[in-house]
Amino acid sequence: MNLEEYKGVFVFAQQVDNELSGIALELVGKGKDLAKDLGTDVTAVLIGSGIKGLADELAEYGADRVIVVDDPELKDYRTEPYAHALASVINEFKPDIMLVGATAIGRDLGPRVSARIHTGLTADCTQLDIGDFPITPVPGKETKHNQLLMTRPAFGGNTIATIACPDFRPQMATVRPGVMQKAERVPGAKAEIVEFNPGFTPDNKYVEILKVVKAVSDVADIMDAKILVSGGRGVGSAENFKLLDDLAEAIGGTVSCSRAVVDSGWKPKDLQVGQTGKTVRPQVYFAIGISGAIQHVAGMEESDIIIAINKDENAPIFDVADYGIVGDLNKIVPALTEQIKAAKAAK
Repeated sequence: MNLEEYKGVFVFAQQVDNELSGIALELVGKGKDLAKDLGTDVTAVLIGSGIKGLADELAEYGADRVIVVDDPELKDYRTEPYAHALASVINEFKPDIMLVGATAIGRDLGPRVSARIHTGLTADCTQLDIGDFPITPVPGKETKHNQLLMTRPAFGGNTIATIACPDFRPQMATVRPGVMQKAERVPGAKAEIVEFNPGFTPDNKYVEILKVVKAVSDVADIMDAKILVSGGRGVGSAENFKLLDDLAEAIGGTVSCSRAVVDSGWKPKDLQVGQTGKTVRPQVYFAIGISGAIQHVAGMEESDIIIAINKDENAPIFDVADYGIVGDLNKIVPALTEQIKAAKAAK
């Protein structure tokens, strides 16, 4: 493999029902940062049917080029045609870096594509950087520069591993949604549009979709919330979450929780914040009865303001909190709720 042939940062721009997923724009934003460090461009790979119109949105969020693979076989996500499309793009355009969102689609697509093109894949990354590898020089071993350093939680989130792929290209990673930030939108920005179609010949590996049934959920997406009221094991019981529900209603927020709460069956998995849950960036994050284990903190430490309420003054959550209250949440939360209601009524 001639590594010099591989240039540029590529991102898989996931779309569903002709609407770009948030992770697509997050990856373009991170791709721009990586491309700047490498002195190259960021290219979005847009795969689907009748999706060319989405290229302008990708351009406005920072894509320098958009490769469009448009074919009726790609209308709905199916593993075989999508893997064929993305692998064909990689073989044709030879990117140095290929990023895919760690969504249900990306976690299916990424490994299959990496196997087809004979490269490695680091899954579920929470941080991406350009640097030297090995990170710490090893006597007698060549230090390679401008490598993609891919960081992810390992061993159940108890340690953090930084991984590189120095001998194969592209360097490929799936990235957890909500971790990276979108670039500022520049209305009217344009990108080079390249139409590419490798051809699709359905065979016995092509799944036939007979019916699409969309689940209807009344659970709010905590990744979109501006204010999160999050509870941990210290809340005490599922019934006691009523205190958090009342606070969230008073302040216009959404309730979320830690892994311990989900494991106890008090709240659904969709509301879990942390390395094994969702990564959130609200304007205000209340951590109530949450000790502050590293696995949870990794999912919320980028919040603008963190307010912790815990009876243990030595709880690790106070190390990351902007404001901390030491005391009994059963007394503090209702009092805070009443003060907020009174302030709103006085306006």
